[in-house]
Amino acid sequence: MLYLVPTPVGNLQDMTFRAIEVLKSVDLILAEDTRTSGVLLQHFDIHTPLKSHHKFNEHETTSDIVERLKAGAHIALISDAGTPAISDPGFFLVRAAAEAGIEIQTLPGATAFVPALVNSGLPNNHFYFEGFLPQKKGRQTRLQYLAQLDETFIIYESPFRLVKTLEQLAAVCSEERRASVSREISKVHEETVRGTLAELIAHFMQTPPKGEIVLIVQGKDPKDFKDFKDSNNCEE
Repeated sequence: MLYLVPTPVGNLQDMTFRAIEVLKSVDLILAEDTRTSGVLLQHFDIHTPLKSHHKFNEHETTSDIVERLKAGAHIALISDAGTPAISDPGFFLVRAAAEAGIEIQTLPGATAFVPALVNSGLPNNHFYFEGFLPQKKGRQTRLQYLAQLDETFIIYESPFRLVKTLEQLAAVCSEERRASVSREISKVHEETVRGTLAELIAHFMQTPPKGEIVLIVQGKDPKDFKDFKDSNNCEE
């Protein structure tokens, strides 16, 4: 069995009872960073062996992992935070395990974009998850594609690139497009700031952001702009 186990994106108390039980029971835990995961496992008194599995070695290690699974091992995959394979390693191993006939179970649990989307106040009946934008090649093409979507879309961003990304979005979407920036989700300094792209640019130029960022942007359909008001937005 291959288990995909979500880990907290901030508050350690977001770990589920089932996740702890699985991580204690498996033969091996694959971790994106064993140092980061070691802190988590120590907190929950989990002593299962750890092995590195990240984007730089997953192509080399996957075949050996699949062989261990085929031999009867129970293995769990975790990332530093959130659900494996959502902007983190996991897809390559899941695909290989599925092709080998290995049973796979993905536990429900923490992921950053769901609370950010729900908290944004933007339409969420349909949405598009972009994740991290390319830093250089292909970035402008992706931004232009996103600008044409009718659905709310979601971007993961570094605090150091947030203002630049907001400015680029304003150029392709217009400054009046509504958006929401959530940072440090489930942590002590969690914050969500809502407003137009122009308002968000002004806000974060004056108050540089810190922590992990989830950017939620309104789709282009003008009918969805109605009733987007909140007591915590940038306009006040």
